[in-house]
Amino acid sequence: MDVKVFKTFLEVAQVKHFGKAAENLYITQAAVSARIKQLENFFDSPLFVRHRNAIKLTSSGERLVPYAETMVRTLTQAKTELAIEHEQSVQLTLAGTPNIWDAFLQYWLSVVVDAFPGYSFLAETSAREHITRALIERTLDLGVTLDPLKSDELYSNRVEDLILVLVSSKAQLSETALTDNYVYVDWGTRFASEHVERHKRIPPPILRTSNGRIALDFILEKGGCAYLPQTMVEPFLISQQLFVVSDSDSWARPVYINYRKDAANVEQIQRVERLINRTEAAPGYLIQQASEQ
Repeated sequence: MDVKVFKTFLEVAQVKHFGKAAENLYITQAAVSARIKQLENFFDSPLFVRHRNAIKLTSSGERLVPYAETMVRTLTQAKTELAIEHEQSVQLTLAGTPNIWDAFLQYWLSVVVDAFPGYSFLAETSAREHITRALIERTLDLGVTLDPLKSDELYSNRVEDLILVLVSSKAQLSETALTDNYVYVDWGTRFASEHVERHKRIPPPILRTSNGRIALDFILEKGGCAYLPQTMVEPFLISQQLFVVSDSDSWARPVYINYRKDAANVEQIQRVERLINRTEAAPGYLIQQASEQ
C-alpha cells in the first residue's frame, strides 16, 4: 500500500473535506476519492460518512487513524535515514511537548545543530503519550518532557531545571495578581498538584493552555499574569514589558530527556544528552527578537 494513500486519509480526517484535502495535497478531488476508496476496499470497511454536509470518520476510520500516523511516520523516517546514509550522516528524530519548545528546546536545538554538523535532525511537537508510544515503537529517538516517562524500555534522565516565575503585565503587584486575568499553563502533572496546594482560593483562570508561548502572547496583548519560564520572560523583564509579581516564589520544574535503552543510535543520543547537561538555557531567537521590537 502506497504511503500517499495513508497521507491522503489523514488529511481528509483532519480537514473533514475532500476538496480542501485535495487543495492541501495539490492533487485532484477525484484522486482523493480514489485513494480513500482504495483504502476502504483494502480494509473492506467504510472509513468516512457524510454528516450534514460534512465528512465524518466512521468507527473503523477512527481506529485506523493511529495506525496510519505510525505508518506515515515510520516510512517517512526510513526514507530520510536511507537517503542520508549515503552521506554518512546521523539522523535523529526528536519531539517535545508543546510547553517545552519555547521554554527550552528551541534554543537547545540551535546549540546542538551547531555542535554536531554531521547530524541531521527531525524536530516535532507531540503530546507526552504520543512521545512514549513513538519511543517504544522506535519511530522517535529522543523525547523531551516535564515528567519522566515510565517504561522498562526507556531511560528517563533529568537534564535541566526549568525555573518558572509569576510574571504580570503590571508592576508592583502581590500574588493577588492571580485574581486578574490569570492564565494557567500546564507545566506537567507535578505542577498541577502543587499548584492546587499553593493557590487554593483563586478564581478560575481566564485561559488555560499547554503552551507557554500562547500565555506569553496573551498577557503581552491583553494584560494579565502567568507562570512562565525565566528564560522565556527574561528579555521582556529587561524591557519592562513584564514584571515579576512581588512576594511570589519561583517554581523549579525538572526537564527530562527520554530514549530507548537499546536505541540503535544510543551513543549519538548520549553525546547530545551530555551537551544538554553542559548548556545553559537561553531564550529562543524569536522570543529575543520580539522583546527588542
